[in-house]
Parts: sequence; C-alpha cells; structure tokens
Amino acid sequence: MSVSETYRKIYDVVKQIPAGKVATYGQIAELAGFSRQARMIGYALHSMPESEDIPWHRVLNARGTISLKSDGGKSEQQAMLEAEGIRFNKQGKLDLKKYRW
Repeated sequence: MSVSETYRKIYDVVKQIPAGKVATYGQIAELAGFSRQARMIGYALHSMPESEDIPWHRVLNARGTISLKSDGGKSEQQAMLEAEGIRFNKQGKLDLKKYRW
C-alpha cells in the first residue's frame, strides 16, 4: 500500500517527536502545513501502515489526554508514554507545558 504525499508529510513530522515529549494533533497539522486540520492527523495515524516506524503514541489531543482509550484500564498509548517517563494525573491528563514538544 502506498502512502499519500499528504500522509507522508504528517508521518515525517511525527517521526521528529523525541521520546519523553508529546505533540497535539493541531500542532502536527500546523508543522506539516495543514493548519486547522487536526482531524486529518488522526485519520493519517489511524491509517498508518504497520510497516511504518512512527511514534504515533506521542500525539494527543489539545487537552493533554488520549483521544481513544482501550477498554479496561490503561490504554496501550498511555502505557507507552509512561514507559518514556511521561506522567498522567488521576484524570488521565498530562501537563502539556511540561511534556509538549
């Protein structure tokens, strides 16, 4: 499956997020040249081929929370971020001022 040029731009930005940092969907949209199209970032990450080595887990919503949570306990995304040293509060929110890339 080939990846569109638009999605490739998005993936290239997401690949730059360092471990221990996060970015918002809107921030990625802006950096990739798609201002005000945060939803497109979610679509791109959801459609990402399994062969891609992209740190999708470092992209969150503007509230500093994970948009889609898995059933029953911590999500895979939260567990991956915590393994990088990112801490969430009891409400499942992280401090964007501290962790935002």
